Amino acid sequence: MLSVQNLEIRVGARVLMEDVSFRVSAGDKIGLVGRNGAGKTTLTKTLAGETMPTHGQIDRSGQIGYLPQDPRSGEPTMLARTRILDARGLGTISLGLYQAGLDMGSDDPKVAAKAMKVYGNLTDQFNALGGYAAEAEAASIASNLNLPDRILDQELQTLSGGQRRRIELARILFSAAETMILDEPTNHLDADSVVWLREFVKNYRGGVIIISHDIELVGETVNRVFYLDANRMVIDIYNMNWKNYQRQRLADADRRKKERANAEKKASTLQLQAAKFGAKASKAAAAHQMVARAEKLLSGLDAVRAVDRVAKLRFPVPAPCGRTPLMANDLSKSYGSLEIFAAVDLAIDRGSKVVILGLNGAGKTTLLRMLAGVDKPDTGTIVPGHGLRIGYYAQEHETIDVKRSVLQNMVSSSPNITEMEARRVLGSFLFTGDDSDKPAGVLSGGEKTRLALAMIVVSGANVLLLDEPTNNLDPASRDEILDALAHYEGAVVLVSHDEGAVEALNPERVLIMPEGTEDHWNKDYLDLIMLA
Repeated sequence: MLSVQNLEIRVGARVLMEDVSFRVSAGDKIGLVGRNGAGKTTLTKTLAGETMPTHGQIDRSGQIGYLPQDPRSGEPTMLARTRILDARGLGTISLGLYQAGLDMGSDDPKVAAKAMKVYGNLTDQFNALGGYAAEAEAASIASNLNLPDRILDQELQTLSGGQRRRIELARILFSAAETMILDEPTNHLDADSVVWLREFVKNYRGGVIIISHDIELVGETVNRVFYLDANRMVIDIYNMNWKNYQRQRLADADRRKKERANAEKKASTLQLQAAKFGAKASKAAAAHQMVARAEKLLSGLDAVRAVDRVAKLRFPVPAPCGRTPLMANDLSKSYGSLEIFAAVDLAIDRGSKVVILGLNGAGKTTLLRMLAGVDKPDTGTIVPGHGLRIGYYAQEHETIDVKRSVLQNMVSSSPNITEMEARRVLGSFLFTGDDSDKPAGVLSGGEKTRLALAMIVVSGANVLLLDEPTNNLDPASRDEILDALAHYEGAVVLVSHDEGAVEALNPERVLIMPEGTEDHWNKDYLDLIMLA
């Protein structure tokens, strides 16, 4: 279904991988792993045909269903249901059938006759593509991803980021593609949906490539593991399940370490002997051979594995501000006749910690966008207090200008920062050397998260608005963010499905959406985070 030969991928001057070859066949459930920034997302984009490789060949057989980390596909005015059904060509046909049905009741005989003919043709097409049985299958997938009819009947532009992502996941699962490539598919899924997705992937007959930090998902589903080694710029292929892979990878690392030690010892002995022989003209040829053998021994070794670095994150020392730097009064938001929330009040005191809770689609992200000044409320006002300086982290990374470089984004986020200071901060977030000059548009989800957080760090913000800041991060980087949250002295308003992030924040208050109900925080609210 997917054949890759001698693949090389570069981003600028940086080689992500080279001389990579593999096949993906029906029934393969592949876990694609590697540290953040290794090139996993870039590889999946290349396999899906969204970007071109530097060298090599990719042969694709059959349809590929690709779920990127930040899906923004589909016409904004398209209904969510139509978007899913169009994966098999049924959505537009269903709309045509509905319109033809209306036109058949026209008082104009010509319009009615034409509509009847159109209805017949569309019905034939509808049935050929699976008809009502396929519609029922799509409805079942949507239901298991917590997408009820009220969401399916909305336009895409009215949906939250989490809802849009679940619509795209449902579309791909419904498409019956021969190969699925899923980049962090459990983001924005509740616990029941994650369990259902595991079973779906296990029973899927096609090939699947998954990038996921959900250990249970890869642990229960994959039968092959592709480890993208950023140090050696290769993919190590393990034709085994997740548990066996973990054991084998440790064994491989230990074997390489011993091989290197033995080879270096032999090479050192040869070099010492060559130095002794080199002093004698009669032994010069033998000395030259020994040096050549030593060089050959060392050249055949893998590069020493660098310890995978972790972003060293500390949020900024907050700039001085008044007692209540941010207030919101009587906020409301609707999309057409659909009310998202109404009459929401909120006061953020200096240094306070607030978590916003609610199910997907309850308006959490919309409220944060209003507080950040990105969106305007239908009613009500945002009242900035004395000295307010906001640091906003958007879950879909809208604060990043994808047309500008990593460095340019950093400099624009703080008017007083020098280029040298920006590069120093970027280095602590693992953007080194030419990485700073890369266009932000080519970054992976995890790299965009690191860049967005780096931009907050240099902002001097005294109120942080954080929307799912731990998405797309490896466990070590996530731990750094949680530690930074725990030590930040300014005010924080947090939206997160990550229980660990909420516990690290140690909030004093909770705002429950869409009702806008405020309460003192207690551990019982962790159950609501799990449900959401």
